[in-house]
Amino acid sequence: MLSWENTPSLIPMQRERAWVEIDLSALAHNVRQICQLLAPGADLLAVVKADAYGHGAVTVARTALKHGATWLGVATIPEGIELREAGVNAPILLLGATNTPEQVRAIARWNLQPTLCTPKQALIVSETLSADSPHTVLPVHLKIDTGMSRLGAPWQDAAEFAQLVQNLPQLKIASLYSHFATADSLDQTVMRLQQARFKGAIAQLTAAEIATPMLHIANSAATLTDPSLHYDLVRVGLALYGLPPAPHLANKVDLQPVLQVKTRVTQVKTIQAGTGVSYGYQFIAEREMAIATIAIGYADGIPRNLSNRMSVLIRGRRIPQIGAITMDQMMLDVSQIPDLQEGEVVTVLGRDGEESISAEDWAAMLGTISWEILCGFKHRLPRLTVSQTQEARAGVIQL
Repeated sequence: MLSWENTPSLIPMQRERAWVEIDLSALAHNVRQICQLLAPGADLLAVVKADAYGHGAVTVARTALKHGATWLGVATIPEGIELREAGVNAPILLLGATNTPEQVRAIARWNLQPTLCTPKQALIVSETLSADSPHTVLPVHLKIDTGMSRLGAPWQDAAEFAQLVQNLPQLKIASLYSHFATADSLDQTVMRLQQARFKGAIAQLTAAEIATPMLHIANSAATLTDPSLHYDLVRVGLALYGLPPAPHLANKVDLQPVLQVKTRVTQVKTIQAGTGVSYGYQFIAEREMAIATIAIGYADGIPRNLSNRMSVLIRGRRIPQIGAITMDQMMLDVSQIPDLQEGEVVTVLGRDGEESISAEDWAAMLGTISWEILCGFKHRLPRLTVSQTQEARAGVIQL
């Protein structure tokens, strides 16, 4: 466990009211574990969109590449530019669609690799490059829709789409890919239907004598489910960050949560029976009790709907939250810790001793998914990396 009070290098960080801790050793462990699962010849694309699900894209990308990933995936052009400006040189797949000449110019300038979903998009890319960069050959990735009904050309048109792109000057087909809609379900019916459609699209290319490019369809769930889905590349997001995409996949690989959220006690007081706590008096004390205020709230990404339902961890104990969660603060019933001091560290999400609270726990209470929880922590919470290596005993640095 980190000792904030006894580690001189951490003293400047004691000023932080609340923060997100990123354990790079856990991230490295997860990357290595996933790489060991891959079918022979398959590579790992680390999905680092949405600031690496709130973990810090640049730091996550560097760590993932160091420990086995060979590709990176982002959703937007600015996300790719951020990585390039930080000196990340690995191939970056832009998972979102490309629709304007301005986007094409940025993609070419920053050496990103776009996804093409329609013939119109392919024509925009080709015409823009022909006008602006006639000597540029841009790798492009063709996305086909096998059942997600989101982005992609119809799988039945795969050969026609690929033929059009192949005939366009300055475009080189780097991959053909699709995305599963239900890979995290115990019922594999839809996933296997999508797999069959993907195979059908590949067969179309073969029949049309189009060279088969790199193939990929597996997300985290599919990667953990079946090596036959790995093809040439897997696109892994949630599992990198230490969470299984579904309960039945939890034992497929040894994953360690990468992210923890912590804050500090700002005040401790005693209230009498009958005293209301926080806005709307959603909690009224039934007895004399000690309560603590901690410096984190819904503006930091703590869902307000967890009010009076969630717990935090202090000194390895599970402590109930009481009253409505406010924008910057929330209150706890700390009656079981009579000597609690202002400034003590509180684990809002993560592990303290034998107790732990996960994004999955919050998601279950809220009827949502752990992806949303991880992506919800705002950037006024500084991201601090925790290194458990002997070379970096400083322990915490600001991203």
